[in-house]
Amino acid sequence: MSEEIINKVARSPLQTIDLEEFYAEGERVSLDIKDQLFQGMVLREKDFREFIKTNDWSRFEGKHVAIQCSVDAIVPTWAYMLLSVALRPFAKTILFGSLEELETQLFKSALDTINWSKYENAKVVIKGCSKVKVPIATYVDVTSRLQPIASSIMFGEPCSTVPIFKRLKK
Repeated sequence: MSEEIINKVARSPLQTIDLEEFYAEGERVSLDIKDQLFQGMVLREKDFREFIKTNDWSRFEGKHVAIQCSVDAIVPTWAYMLLSVALRPFAKTILFGSLEELETQLFKSALDTINWSKYENAKVVIKGCSKVKVPIATYVDVTSRLQPIASSIMFGEPCSTVPIFKRLKK
């Protein structure tokens, strides 16, 4: 007689958060204004306004855009504001910073939509493996949001976890 195999992981009270589920679809691109600088050092208003006016901004349609200047240069704040205005009709997301900062912000925006109260006193596993690159900052963010409410936080897979936090019993 064979005994029934019981999946203890499936029966456990663990709640899993798979950050891959919060990945914002769409292409990520960096708009680096270093090529718009005069002698690679300073941005000239007249030339930059001409660039804004003549550039085909539709190529950013539906994309997540990180605006930056990758060289140490004198770039006035209004230049980035002009870029934002030009991109707004086309881009899905506009952020000042690197592609990594953009990715972090996209995940943060998605995490802001979660009703975290469902993890009250829960044993939570933050899934570690995914098909998309999840920024470390996102793992820190999730941990910070969960710590005040979850009874425990683990990292990895439900069958093999690393303990991160456990609330002391009172």
